[in-house]
Amino acid sequence: MEKALTFLCYFFFFFCSVTPRSSNEISSDEFALLSVKSMLSASSSEGLLASWNTSSHYCRWPGVICGGRRHPERVVALRLGSANLSGRISPFMGNLSFLKELNLGNNQLAGKIPPEIGRLLRLQVLNLSTNHLQGSIPVALVECTNLTILFLSFNQLQGEIPVNIGSLRNLKILAISENRLSGQIPQSLADFHVIENLALSQNRLSGEIPPSLGNLSSLSGLALDGNTLSGTIPSSLGFLSRLSWLNLSFNNLSGVIPISIWNNSSLRVFSVQKNMLSGTVPPNAFSNLPHMQRIFMDSNQFHGHIPPSIANASDMSVLQLLDNLFSGGVPPEVLVFEGNKISGSIPKDIGEIPAALGECQLLRYLFLQNNILNGSIPSALSRLKGLETLDVSSNNLSGQIPKFLGDLTTLSYLNLSFNSFVGEVPNIGVFTNATAVSVQGNELVCGGIPGLHLPRCSLQSGKRKHKFPVVPVIIPLIATLLVLALLYKLVNWRKRSKVNMPITTSVKGHPLISYSELVKATDGFSTSNLLGSGSFGSVYKGELDQPGESASLVAVKVLKLQTPMALKSFTAECEALRNMRHRNLVKIITVCSSIDTRGNDFKAIVYDFMPNGSLEGWLHPDKDDQPEQRHLDLLGRVTILLDVACALDYLHWQGPAPIVHCDVKSSNVLLGVDMVAHVGDFGLARIFVEGSTSLQQSTSSMGLRGTIGYAAPEYGAGNVVSTNGDIYSYGILVLETVTGKKPTDTGSRQGLTLREYVELGLDDRVIDIVDTQLSLELDNGLQMANDSPYRRKIDWLASLLRLGMSCSQELPSSRTPTGDIIKELHAMKESLESIQHVKDGKYP
Repeated sequence: MEKALTFLCYFFFFFCSVTPRSSNEISSDEFALLSVKSMLSASSSEGLLASWNTSSHYCRWPGVICGGRRHPERVVALRLGSANLSGRISPFMGNLSFLKELNLGNNQLAGKIPPEIGRLLRLQVLNLSTNHLQGSIPVALVECTNLTILFLSFNQLQGEIPVNIGSLRNLKILAISENRLSGQIPQSLADFHVIENLALSQNRLSGEIPPSLGNLSSLSGLALDGNTLSGTIPSSLGFLSRLSWLNLSFNNLSGVIPISIWNNSSLRVFSVQKNMLSGTVPPNAFSNLPHMQRIFMDSNQFHGHIPPSIANASDMSVLQLLDNLFSGGVPPEVLVFEGNKISGSIPKDIGEIPAALGECQLLRYLFLQNNILNGSIPSALSRLKGLETLDVSSNNLSGQIPKFLGDLTTLSYLNLSFNSFVGEVPNIGVFTNATAVSVQGNELVCGGIPGLHLPRCSLQSGKRKHKFPVVPVIIPLIATLLVLALLYKLVNWRKRSKVNMPITTSVKGHPLISYSELVKATDGFSTSNLLGSGSFGSVYKGELDQPGESASLVAVKVLKLQTPMALKSFTAECEALRNMRHRNLVKIITVCSSIDTRGNDFKAIVYDFMPNGSLEGWLHPDKDDQPEQRHLDLLGRVTILLDVACALDYLHWQGPAPIVHCDVKSSNVLLGVDMVAHVGDFGLARIFVEGSTSLQQSTSSMGLRGTIGYAAPEYGAGNVVSTNGDIYSYGILVLETVTGKKPTDTGSRQGLTLREYVELGLDDRVIDIVDTQLSLELDNGLQMANDSPYRRKIDWLASLLRLGMSCSQELPSSRTPTGDIIKELHAMKESLESIQHVKDGKYP
């Protein structure tokens, strides 16, 4: 009776609402589409579905794709993914009998999956993932025998997987993860002859893993993690010759890992963490896994030795073995994986830190705490130029704290506590930040910055070094040098007054280059080499000859000295960058302070050339000048924002003197080789006097305080510049990077500021306010078997936008500090890189 009333209501609704055409002119497909619309809430229909009416042909409605020549009036695809739809799926969907693709993923649909979808016998792709669907998987779905892709992940589906689901013999991808499905894994899954990716993770499945899954010869990815599966790992899985991703984590599996798994040369990712597995790792196990990239075996009961053959897994990037019962020494080969992230528990009898670690020149994290390491920190570790975190706490290390640790510019956390180090603590690099260094529990160390609260070091050793009176020798020497310098300047001044020739004078802190060399390098400052022009100068691409070396590409910033404050900009930039060394700062190569061929003053700064231009150029490309469309994915944007945050952290807290950039914006973020971001243009920078919060007088008189749209609101009120002002600008940069909107262009935002625009869409319309390129990336993400990465990307986009809002709060003291920014972005980048590995390997 209820279905009959519903049908009559549909009829009444459609026959009353159709005005341009009579009722007998409405096709069955159009009627079905209007039925679909009728079961969606009115508020969510106002977007994409607003034009679904009889004023235009239904084949031209957004999201509707009709057939070609043979069936031009029949709907073959319905693409309504990420359309902010709510409501229920109409049972009339089953009347679209020519439908081959149905995509309703990433909406807010509720209710049950109508069994009428089982009537779509031509259906090949069904995506209902990331909704709020309930009930069971309709048994009728197995009638859609042409299905090749079935996405039902991230819903609230219950009940058991249909026992005859194996009837879908053309299925290549089945993703039903992140639901509440229960019961056992159906034996009929073994009938999937062409299945490539099978994702059943994060459900409530129980029982044993069917050995018959070893018959799925085309399987490349199997995800069964996050269930309550028991029993042993079937050895048949190890004979799947195409299997590259196997995730069995977070279950109740027991027994040993079959030898066939260790012999499967196609495996790249293997995860069995959080089970009750035991046994040993075969001596030659890793010799048969040349392509293995990531292994997760932590939180089990594995024992025995870690075999040296692990060194043969040259592609290894992550190895997690902690919380097991491994014993014995770690072979040096285990610690020599260039570019690896070594984590986990190092066995207690490891002895000294292996010097071989110095070969891991791309190593970023090294955790060796809570062992009985002895000896000193080997000098070979000085070669770890990318090291970010080093923890050797709670060991028996001794000797002096190596000064080279302060020379590692990327090192942001160092824990040396509870060892037996002696002597003076260095005061360079990471040692200048008391919150980044821990040396407690070393009773015989001294010195360091005041924030470490260590006793002063004895001066006796310093006195013994000077066997002769220093002061009487040094003072005359300095006086002589000053006199010679004055004479040199006087001679140069006399020459300049007599001859109208270009000369070069000294600029403190940098080697010099002549005007004629820059003319040659830039082809006479040709417009064809012009890279850009700003308030204080123009930047040209140049090719600089170097003695004994091949020519190098440089960027030459020529100051517009006729512009007010340009000279102070030149001084500020030279002073700011004079002692700065960081991978995310633009490197100043040399300067030129001279006169040109007309006798006019000439000043220029020469930087490393950045081959990939600026972030602004990527976010807002000029279509006329862009030979090819460039795309910046989410991982790339997060990496760039992390690089900029690291640069600001160094400027504000880690460098020789605190510096406020004062002009953080997308055009000042330059992209070098491998898209590494470098912060440049320090023409407005202010340097804090050491030991105080005041700015150096030489640069504090400059009137400009940043760029409109990026500048902190307190600057407009005349407040003194501060590091919090840079954080505000960075927050706006984050919002710009995620939305693709310029902070000064309000036309596309209906007059709203960038913060107001983001605030309106942050709660429930994230996908609508992000950059179009990111939206397309998310749509493509639906082609992955496991929709978990897609959902996480949505969450990360929201987190990025919230980070931008937090950094750009009006109250300066409420803005997020750089340390917290780096932690959040670093975690996000790590997860995105993991997803990229999955995507590249086509893993579920």
